[in-house]
Amino acid sequence: MTVSRLVARPMLASIFLVGATTALKNAEASAVKAKAVTDRVVPAVKRAGIPLPEDPATLVRLNAGVQVAAALGLATGRAPRLSAAVLAASLVPTTAAGHRYWEVQDPAQKTQQKLHFFKNVSLLGGLVIAAGDTDGKPGVAWRARRAAKDARREAKHLAVAARHEAKLVKAKVS
Repeated sequence: MTVSRLVARPMLASIFLVGATTALKNAEASAVKAKAVTDRVVPAVKRAGIPLPEDPATLVRLNAGVQVAAALGLATGRAPRLSAAVLAASLVPTTAAGHRYWEVQDPAQKTQQKLHFFKNVSLLGGLVIAAGDTDGKPGVAWRARRAAKDARREAKHLAVAARHEAKLVKAKVS
């Protein structure tokens, strides 16, 4: 692992650890904000057959627990790509619930919420990059292209060898 990854992953994870622990401590207050999103998301998720609690406070705690686990995974380098993807997925509803700046009337508060909303959008971008980071190793797409290229080269070589063998057999038979 490079030094930049060693330093950057815990730095990226730190905001989620702080935010999630705050949400765990203040789940009831966060649930009030989350209700606008949970009222829309929970029925859709349940229709898909995924069991999910309906209580916003429980959902806030569940989301915070997921964020703590994923942030620790990212910070320690244990399954960092999966951890980054989980954090990205959990950040979307968190942002939609917590920073609805378009609904705020007070100009100063609206500015603060807008700033936090776009901070989270920036974090989401960093998480998408981290989720795709192969740590300098070839990714699945590269390995698939390489395997296909190797297979084509091998097939071409076998075809040439088969034609050569066929010519030798033909020469012996004639």
